[in-house]
Amino acid sequence: MYPVARSSARLNLREFASADVEAVLAVYGSPVATEHLSFEPRTREQVEQIVARSIAAATATPRTEYALAVVEREAAELIGFGRLALDPHQQRAATMGFALRPDMWGQGYGVELVRLLLGVGFNDLDLHRIWGARSPLNGASAKTMAAVGMVEEGTIREHVLKAGKWRDSVVHAILDREFSPGS
Repeated sequence: MYPVARSSARLNLREFASADVEAVLAVYGSPVATEHLSFEPRTREQVEQIVARSIAAATATPRTEYALAVVEREAAELIGFGRLALDPHQQRAATMGFALRPDMWGQGYGVELVRLLLGVGFNDLDLHRIWGARSPLNGASAKTMAAVGMVEEGTIREHVLKAGKWRDSVVHAILDREFSPGS
């Protein structure tokens, strides 16, 4: 499916463009934004590569990754990143990830973004299960996933190596029959 274009009351999801590098750097280059993610802040060069890979992956056949720009509609500016990656080890399943610029936190954008991603997965891609993992210390992500109906399934022990230390990940998932776009 290309191009992906989905909207909610305040957000648009769209494919990435090469002009998005600076806006993605504001998320992926931020120590605050990446504190609970599985990687250290990225450099400009790394973000350029990520955006380029996302653009290339969008037209791959078959498409297995949906890395999407999150745009705040009123200001028409990129404020985050959402991703669905089809899971080759599970039928009709994908992993999900999302990140927003720190100045956008606490305004309900995360819930809106995750609903949009789930809509792509369930309505457009006909998936059965979507799951995501979070840092055990990321309470905001836990609340966001719970707000859209995702169920906490358990902990993957020492799943992520970050800053030289192993970190657990807490898994949340939702099934197609549990998804309600307005929940």
